[in-house]
Amino acid sequence: MSFLSGVLRLRPRPRDLACQEVVELVTDYLEGALSAAERRGFERHLAGCPHCTEYLAQMRETIRLTGRLTPDDLTSGMRADFTDLYRRWRAEQ
Repeated sequence: MSFLSGVLRLRPRPRDLACQEVVELVTDYLEGALSAAERRGFERHLAGCPHCTEYLAQMRETIRLTGRLTPDDLTSGMRADFTDLYRRWRAEQ
């Protein structure tokens, strides 16, 4: 074994992210809030995971479409559903 291969073997390899971790980081990724190392890990995961790549694309499309909504676009039932969903989410936090 050469000196260089021994040194490279001792250097810790970045831990790969799991799909659940990628899902939890999507908002920070889209907002540019990840560190350079976190962003590299996120993008490394995407390069090998078509499911998370599709999820990211869906989130981008959701953001694009919801950015066009106005309060008048929501029915009172939709507003109530969103309010209920938010309250249930907050209760779990």
